[in-house]
Amino acid sequence: MVKQTEKDIDYSLIRAIQNGDMVAFSQLVDRYKGRLMNVIGRMLSSGEEAEDIVQETFVRVYQHRQSFNFQHCFSTWIYTIALNLARNELRKRKKFKFYDITDIQGSEMELAVEMKLPSHLPQALNSAIGSLPEKYRTAFMLRDVQEMSYEEVAKVLAVPLGTVKSRVNRARMMLRDKLQPRMEEYNALSKGTLLPVGLL
Repeated sequence: MVKQTEKDIDYSLIRAIQNGDMVAFSQLVDRYKGRLMNVIGRMLSSGEEAEDIVQETFVRVYQHRQSFNFQHCFSTWIYTIALNLARNELRKRKKFKFYDITDIQGSEMELAVEMKLPSHLPQALNSAIGSLPEKYRTAFMLRDVQEMSYEEVAKVLAVPLGTVKSRVNRARMMLRDKLQPRMEEYNALSKGTLLPVGLL
């Protein structure tokens, strides 16, 4: 038996939702709530506001379930909805907040914990990411934190593929330039304590 891909699972759930299956909708929420909170929670300063944006995202998904185009990835569609809602919120405030990466869960903890870096570096990394211009920051978060493909990031952000690669590379270079002096100062660039290759 062929194992279902992530895309197959999404398509199966959205088809069931289109037919009125609320259990399938609940499963879809379970699949994407954590992922969306991971990105939106770092775009907004308030976890409560991020929760509201994510909930509104699922409301929009349900409201527009019949209009979903199966020629596209569901993940691209839902991220686009969530990011647009988050951007609208940021525009209302007319200011951008820093991402809080000190509470990153799961495999991403390697950025700050598994490397056994000096205790000041999580804050330094948070500050460095927060200081990136929004367009570089968003591309970096989707590609290197959410591990989306360049192609999917391009669709979510509605920019050419080359632009995404340029923004992610620029973000990585900016982070390297901001963090390297601090890491060298604490002798943290010795063997076994380098930042992940993708970041450097």
